[in-house]
Amino acid sequence: MNLRTLGKTGKKVSEIGLGTWQLGTKWGDPFNREEAFRILEAAEEAGITFIDTADVYNGGKSEETIGEYISAHPDKFYITTKCGRRLNPHTAEQYTPAAIAGFIEDSLQRMKLEKLDMILLHCPPTPVFSRDDIFAELDRQKELGKIADYGVSIEKVEEGIQAMEYDVSAMEVIFNMFRLKPLEQLFPLAAQKNVGIIARVPLASGLLTGKYTLDTAFGPKDHRSYNREGASFDKGETFSGVPYELGLEAVDALKKAFGTVDLAPLAIRWILMHPEVSVVIPGASRASQVNDNVKAAELPPLTDAQMQAVREIYDHYLRETIHPQW
Repeated sequence: MNLRTLGKTGKKVSEIGLGTWQLGTKWGDPFNREEAFRILEAAEEAGITFIDTADVYNGGKSEETIGEYISAHPDKFYITTKCGRRLNPHTAEQYTPAAIAGFIEDSLQRMKLEKLDMILLHCPPTPVFSRDDIFAELDRQKELGKIADYGVSIEKVEEGIQAMEYDVSAMEVIFNMFRLKPLEQLFPLAAQKNVGIIARVPLASGLLTGKYTLDTAFGPKDHRSYNREGASFDKGETFSGVPYELGLEAVDALKKAFGTVDLAPLAIRWILMHPEVSVVIPGASRASQVNDNVKAAELPPLTDAQMQAVREIYDHYLRETIHPQW
């Protein structure tokens, strides 16, 4: 597994990490602690050293399970967690220094840690990205030794640009073959400011695996059923905001361009072609998916023609719909 530097932290992390939104469960299914442990074991065995989680994943069970695992496997992982989505209502006014301090304490307790490697604001409302008091509190938590570093998870490029006015060390952003806008301004600025890029939703909620069809059924509690129009949270989290049928058309074009129906490793390898990316974080609901994800690191670099094909497919099918929104 290749290692890359995570922005201002100076830490070397595996270029393929593990996202844990669906740790031990398919979206909407009951949490399975045993499967979660198998996933973490598979990640360690595969050379993954970076884990991304959040306090809301599986109602806190993701953090708790990770904490339990690392207590028996210390110093194996760099762990980034996120906070803010527990606020109800999730509005800018609910973000306060006291709330941030409380979230950090809660995550420390759930993972049984004395210091968090990194905490990210979890896609807060846009005004929060220019709140001096919130970033001052994060600085204070760093001085107190509660966190080593902090950053943000964003929905929109403009939010990331705002956040880099502060001392953020890394940033999570949706970046995949269906989301090319970060390449224009966000990535160059992040490189200039030495902000690590954590590429999330790399497979567009599974669309970029190439396995889905018009007949694919998703469970009623799966966000791919109920959030396509943003009913519960930003619709960009679901299929990267791409209308499902349009996404299938773009996937078919990608399959033809690459001469394969198995797009997942190529989609991850495409992300790794961008040096600004510190780590890409595909998720896994079972251990075998971890091993499938890391295969991307073994692929040769994509050719100029392949990279150009992705740009052309994005421009033809998706730019008009996706580019203005995020």
